Amino acid sequence: MDRLKEVAADVWRDPWWTLPNALSALRLAGVPAFLWLLLGPHWDLLALLVLVLSGLTDWLDGKLARWLGQYSRVGQLLDPAADRLYIVATLVAFVLRGVIPWWAAAALVGRDVVLTLCLPVLRYHGYEPPEVHYLGKAATFCLMYAFPLLLLVQGDFALDWLARPVAYAFTCWGGALYLWAGVLYLGQVISAVRSSWVRS
Repeated sequence: MDRLKEVAADVWRDPWWTLPNALSALRLAGVPAFLWLLLGPHWDLLALLVLVLSGLTDWLDGKLARWLGQYSRVGQLLDPAADRLYIVATLVAFVLRGVIPWWAAAALVGRDVVLTLCLPVLRYHGYEPPEVHYLGKAATFCLMYAFPLLLLVQGDFALDWLARPVAYAFTCWGGALYLWAGVLYLGQVISAVRSSWVRS
């Protein structure tokens, strides 16, 4: 319990209103707009624009944090949260629109659900969430390229014959890496819990 209070205190002591955090908050605010554009009026080009802007701000907030030295615990939480929400929102919308099969979306969302359930277990044993693995970053990178391409080939597109195989390739690579990274994260959680048991 004391450990949880210390973590919460660290978050509150961090600088909240930094430029990188503002960009992450802007990305989060774009999630409901993105879903509405896809599932309401089916304005795919505008939804695509929101998705592209999300990817650009994701890259920019990391760069700005390094350039300005504005690192914060809040930013470390906001950035991956925005990534996960966009991935889940896109998968849900794509399943409802028949773009991808439900079982593929269920596997990717299930991975995030399992890892989220691991967080209180880690907290209980006095551990922070695992650092983002390079495989996880590569998987997110692939999926963030795959989703706009998948969206693009849903309509009449002049270069459809070229974009479609690239979109499917990024989707397969990104999905496989995403699940693999999840297995590695889960292994880190199990190792941390075992270490805690050994110490006690």
